[in-house]
Amino acid sequence: MAAVKALAWGAFGLLLYEAHVAFVPIALALLLALILSSPVEALHRWHVPRGVSALLILIATLALIGGAIDILSTPAQHWFASAPQTLQTIRQRITPVARFMQHVDELRGRADAIGAPRSSSAARPAMVATAPAGPDVLLGATRNALVGSVTFVIVTLFLLAGGPPMMARMTAAFVDHLHAGHVLDLIEKVRGEVGRFYLTTTLINLGLGCATAGVMLAWGMPNPYLWGAMAALLNYIPYAGSGTTLLVISVVAVVSFTSLGRILGIAGSYVALATIEGQIVQPLLVGRRLAVNPLVVFLALWFGGMFWGIPGILLATPVLLTIKVIAENSERGNALRVFLGPNEGVIEREKKLREFARRATD
Repeated sequence: MAAVKALAWGAFGLLLYEAHVAFVPIALALLLALILSSPVEALHRWHVPRGVSALLILIATLALIGGAIDILSTPAQHWFASAPQTLQTIRQRITPVARFMQHVDELRGRADAIGAPRSSSAARPAMVATAPAGPDVLLGATRNALVGSVTFVIVTLFLLAGGPPMMARMTAAFVDHLHAGHVLDLIEKVRGEVGRFYLTTTLINLGLGCATAGVMLAWGMPNPYLWGAMAALLNYIPYAGSGTTLLVISVVAVVSFTSLGRILGIAGSYVALATIEGQIVQPLLVGRRLAVNPLVVFLALWFGGMFWGIPGILLATPVLLTIKVIAENSERGNALRVFLGPNEGVIEREKKLREFARRATD
């Protein structure tokens, strides 16, 4: 029985990997519908038809996303337009290091050549030329992107219009021992907890983005608002997001300034902001209820990236949170809840932070 289950899960994973073009838009639509379901249900309680409220909320969300992209497009285009000069500056800055590494490689190659046997020219491997990607590949990628975008919007609209009752009926229809009422209760809890988590995380990320933009502006960094927006967006990805932002900001600082103290100050300022956000603000506002073991989060990000690339990384955290909420509301989910839960150090740190906040408000 265990072997059959292992084979079934392996086949399911292979299906998700091979058919990612079809599954990724649906998974992203489920995530967005889960996040936007709260305002849709709020409008529905005000006697607005669920289909109309779903359409209004989805249009407003897409308009906000499009407006943000339009605002940030000008500094982004300016930055990409100066990419050749940026690369040239980076090349000039790292030339001494590159020369040193080349000298080390030459010495290592000479040492290897002393003990290696001589080989004839006939034994040398033939060079295989790789053909550049043709227009068919580009057209295929464009077609997949358009189909995926349309599928994402349509599925999101249907999920929002149907609401939790539709998802409960569909889930209960495939699982014999579950009733629609129990599934609806689980969906409501998942929707509430995950929606609250993303609302809090969005506010935290907006604060981090504004703080990053202000600090970059104070240091005289070019396009400070672009780096603030990047910090806010990438912070949705645990660990990797802040690390990527730090790397990009450090590279821009190296290219833009020659003073080592200024470069270190810019990088150190962002490290300080990210540390305050990750070690104080996030545990204090989010709390232990939706905290997940860091090792499990890292493994989920790694497997998500291996399976589905960037969409898989974006979906890793909400999937873990959903599983944890379901485990907390299931009679057989104790072991899974303990496995996904934070370690004792995180728990103690959250207790101390909350005690400090309580004393500060008294």
